[in-house]
Amino acid sequence: MDKSALHSALIRQLEADLDLQTRAALTSRDEAIDEESKPENKYDMHAQEAAYLAQGQAKLVAELHETLSHYRTLEMATFTPATPIAVGALVTLRAPEGTERHYFVGPKAGGLEITQAGSAILVVTPASPLGRQLIGRRQGDSVLIPGKTGAIPQQIAAVA
Repeated sequence: MDKSALHSALIRQLEADLDLQTRAALTSRDEAIDEESKPENKYDMHAQEAAYLAQGQAKLVAELHETLSHYRTLEMATFTPATPIAVGALVTLRAPEGTERHYFVGPKAGGLEITQAGSAILVVTPASPLGRQLIGRRQGDSVLIPGKTGAIPQQIAAVA
């Protein structure tokens, strides 16, 4: 898998998310300050609810700006089988039955999923349970993935 293409795809997805969230924040801000949002009586909470929503949307926009900044400055280092996994690593885990899943250890945006070359790549952060297990490990090591019937050991099949 091409890490530079993955990096570009992550940035494009974050930019699209930022654009969508910015428009939502502006819409909720406009609703919060609209003349029709003024309370009609002391029990009317519409204006307060709209203000809370606008505040939350603005916070999400700020977080996305920060996340995008982290990804734009992220150096996509090359990892070898002997290199310890760190932020910027593309990791392939192999389950005992042979299925493989791909993970990108990112600085932020855990849970974001990108499809590249027909494979889904899930972003995990060093703060996530899986990310904590991956950091410092090497190709050939094993990690435990929580499953319905308990933890499932998976081998680190590749690191790029």
